[in-house]
Amino acid sequence: MNGKVQVWNDLPQEILYQEVIVYLENERPMNPDIINPDDRTRWQVPAFDIQLWSGRLHSFCIVIPVINEGERIKSLLARMSALEIDRIADIIIIDGGSNDGSLELISLQENGVRGLIVKTGPGKLSAQLRCAYAFALGQGYEGIITIDGNDKDDPEAIPRFIDALTQGVDFVQASRFIAGGIAENTPRSRDFAIRFIHAPMLSLFSGFHWTDTTQGFRAYSRKLLLDSQVSPFRDCFLTYELLAYLSYRAPKLQYRCLELPTIRRYPRGEVPTKISSFKGNLSVLEVLFRACFGLYNPPSGA
Repeated sequence: MNGKVQVWNDLPQEILYQEVIVYLENERPMNPDIINPDDRTRWQVPAFDIQLWSGRLHSFCIVIPVINEGERIKSLLARMSALEIDRIADIIIIDGGSNDGSLELISLQENGVRGLIVKTGPGKLSAQLRCAYAFALGQGYEGIITIDGNDKDDPEAIPRFIDALTQGVDFVQASRFIAGGIAENTPRSRDFAIRFIHAPMLSLFSGFHWTDTTQGFRAYSRKLLLDSQVSPFRDCFLTYELLAYLSYRAPKLQYRCLELPTIRRYPRGEVPTKISSFKGNLSVLEVLFRACFGLYNPPSGA
């Protein structure tokens, strides 16, 4: 490919079901861990289109889920560009079906984005993540960092996430509540729910002391995501289930978990979230209870 950007609108879905697929001439997988063929045939991944793929350069990637984030995703990408994040990890956006014009390919490429995936199948956030994680694992990435596309999280912490993965941590969770973290303008109801309901329950049932379990700024090792006892590629993960489930499941399976202090800022007078005030919060609580009682565990092991 000789460094040129390729844009594909009709890449075959089979990329999920081959070994480590790379669309660069003479490139070889960076990671020796091969996807287990038996596990791979059971993966349930929503349909998606690949609008942009410039090939893998690094061992780690940043996955950014978005849907109609407007100026927020543009601001986040500009901040990441200023920090030269693309020099240490590949940036991949997984779009849930935006129609606001915020994902113009030229602008994305100018900000160091190497991949744009558009989910066309059913589901919301967890479905988007399944698409992106399946794609990233197929490309041979050793670890995946996820940061929300709504520009609430400060990307300056990304290098520390990568350092933790490099040192053998399997699950890195951002926390605004531990020493060194900063929480600005967090809605009171959300602050209360995280501190006194969500994080304590997941801590009690998982055996790991979590403090900030609802936010999506986190990182996973390749080993964790490919473990058949984790099995993240299942259709039961459609909305916010995957986040709560992995916070419960990883510590239960004795994976190395870590919280890192980060900055999370809500804009004044605005709450950029896809969770509706009542019904959405009720759904989050239902997911929490189901995760804590092992109802998302794969059938082969609890």
